[in-house]
Amino acid sequence: MLPRVLTTPLAADTPRPRAGAPHRVSADVLEAVLPGPGRDRLANGEVLVVTTGQQPGLFTGPLYTVHKALSAVALAARLERERHVPVVPVFWVAGDDADFAEANHCAFLDAAGDAHSLVLRDRPADAPQLSLFRERCADDAIRALEDLRTKTPDSEFKVDVLNWLGAAYGTDQNLADAFANAINALLGSHGLAIFRAHAPSAKRAAAPLLLKAIDVVLPDGLTPVLVEGKLGRDRLRADARHFVTRRSEERFTRADLEGFAQSAPERLSPNVLLRPAVEAALFPTVAYCAGPGELQYLPDAAPCHAALGVTPQTPVPRWSGVLIESKVEKVLERHRITVDDLKPPAGALEGRIAKGALPPETLALLQRLRASLTSDYDALARLVAGIDPTLERTVQGARNQALGGTQEIEKKLVAAVKRTHETLTGQIAKARAALYPLGIPQERSLTVASFLLRYGPPLVDELAREVARWTDAL
Repeated sequence: MLPRVLTTPLAADTPRPRAGAPHRVSADVLEAVLPGPGRDRLANGEVLVVTTGQQPGLFTGPLYTVHKALSAVALAARLERERHVPVVPVFWVAGDDADFAEANHCAFLDAAGDAHSLVLRDRPADAPQLSLFRERCADDAIRALEDLRTKTPDSEFKVDVLNWLGAAYGTDQNLADAFANAINALLGSHGLAIFRAHAPSAKRAAAPLLLKAIDVVLPDGLTPVLVEGKLGRDRLRADARHFVTRRSEERFTRADLEGFAQSAPERLSPNVLLRPAVEAALFPTVAYCAGPGELQYLPDAAPCHAALGVTPQTPVPRWSGVLIESKVEKVLERHRITVDDLKPPAGALEGRIAKGALPPETLALLQRLRASLTSDYDALARLVAGIDPTLERTVQGARNQALGGTQEIEKKLVAAVKRTHETLTGQIAKARAALYPLGIPQERSLTVASFLLRYGPPLVDELAREVARWTDAL
């Protein structure tokens, strides 16, 4: 049986995507899109586009990557029905990103339901900040895949899932292309077009746009353009007739950067605020399916859109949700708790449930005792105040100490119940590990492979249906 898909909206209000004017996508841009139904539709004439994107990650990264992609698919389908023009969902693979510590890992649930991390490898702190399209998977990917194989339960889908990941994350692949190929194999059949922003043709198409933005100065005093220097990908700041890299302090003239745009465009890239403007210039984009962080910063990209002379796309919250497996569902139902009740840290929920398991007469007696102590000590305090007001504080201290004693008794009783209900504690721990693995919300930690191993392709179809239902109801 497939897990229950529970929608957890990111925002209460969803803006209506702007109108937009359909037009053709350039040949250079199309060349950077992986083969599939989405690319075919992009190449078929004038279209509109709904975009989303994500930096590459190990084994497709956290679940919300798939959530974003399916959100773009669903929104594009809705807009196409409403506007009667082709609307294509495009996934921007941000292979320029250099944050290896964010991209080199993912998490999964083992056969016992415990969460584990997979790490491709660590990058030394003093190593150049290479873009992810320059980071090879190497033999580290084989080791990570073997870890996934040995620690996850066997199923009818396991071989296919491991083969899918093994084909994408080959030793000779870079992390950005591996991620792009994996997403394409998983979601290309849903009409998603996978755009490799780091591909040579994409770099050629974007380079003139980056030169237009080189004079934009953001609030931090830097431009939104980055260049590959001695220390890897680096921000630039204007300094008289030069542009200086933030970390390595290399100096480049405008002519130097124009030369890169012509002969080595792979050395230039946009930052997170310029990327949406470049995206709007390369594609006829009407909306971007955004996560919570993106919803916060996308409005700040306005100066970059202005510099490129393009209209900002409408930020639309992506779908957010959680997969609740049957064993977790049973725990929720048995103890009448919700997903939110399982939020870390551990202990509070277990204590609440254990307290509920105390004999009613014990709880009633403790409540009566507290009420009596409070009433009697308050009466004594009033009498004492009439004799010697300085003693009132002493009475209050004694009352608090007595009430604290009842709290300590109850605490020890709850602990005793917990000890005799080890099965309950274990069930709660397993349910929490499934919904908040490693203390992090499921969609921000677990790879989709963790669930595909158990449920196979029908899981993606069920997710797509739920995302479409939610999108159509907006």
